[in-house]
Amino acid sequence: MNRREFIHRTVYSAGAAWLHSAVFARVAFAFPSLSRKFNAADTVTLGKTGIQTSRLAMGTGTVGVGHHSHQTALGIKGLSDLLLNGYDHGLRFFDSADSYGSHPHVAEALKHVPRDSVTVLTKTWARDTTSARADLNRFRRELGTDHIDICLMHCLTEGDWTERYKGVMDVLSEAKEKGIIRAHGCSCHSIEALRAAARSPWVEVDLVRLNPIGSHMDADPDTVVSVLREMRAAGKGIVGMKILGQGDLSNRQDEALRYALSLNLLDAFTIGAESIPEQQDLIRRIAAA
Repeated sequence: MNRREFIHRTVYSAGAAWLHSAVFARVAFAFPSLSRKFNAADTVTLGKTGIQTSRLAMGTGTVGVGHHSHQTALGIKGLSDLLLNGYDHGLRFFDSADSYGSHPHVAEALKHVPRDSVTVLTKTWARDTTSARADLNRFRRELGTDHIDICLMHCLTEGDWTERYKGVMDVLSEAKEKGIIRAHGCSCHSIEALRAAARSPWVEVDLVRLNPIGSHMDADPDTVVSVLREMRAAGKGIVGMKILGQGDLSNRQDEALRYALSLNLLDAFTIGAESIPEQQDLIRRIAAA
């Protein structure tokens, strides 16, 4: 590398670093001060579903894949105790999924609380009717409950998913009619899928990735927020995830929480704590926001 190339690259790197800092600074002041107090244990209603639960859902799937997650690594008793600690502090929303392997852990916690006092959300990867029906039966056995409050189609990426997987949607609609589930919807992992969810009357609850820096999101924050406004206008329940950017905002938690709360678009949001002190710190930060 000659001197000119060295200088050019040094200046470019410095400029890029400045730009990165400037963007972060802009993000830090891109939302107004909160007009009211929020608490993790606030009772919220998810869209038009009539389901009332806590503002903060206890996530069980940080890096959840292959029936394992950071939370399930705590063991059945460890994660159950974490859920029950949250329950004792007013958290009433258990966020699980088949791919996290967290059903047995949630089932253990459910043994110690009134079933109708908590909202249980889970997610299916089923893409055909046979698998969807089998999942609903298996999930209820694994969770130790006769009904599931919210069942979502997990990790949708296709823009045409409402046509491609209509059979699964029909199975979940039938399950709702029979009282097997109380509400259905999806979690989206592309902007095309998110836009399709916003347009679909079938979607009652949407789990959407949102944080101020666009980490692990379907698109930049402004684009996602514009779709969420459409969902809000349609009366869908909106539950935020990736609020802390899957750890990328672990040192900027207060900013990330204020951002999520300031939008007035999320009914609730899910964050997966990995210990009781971490969970209690999160509850405190939400109250202080």
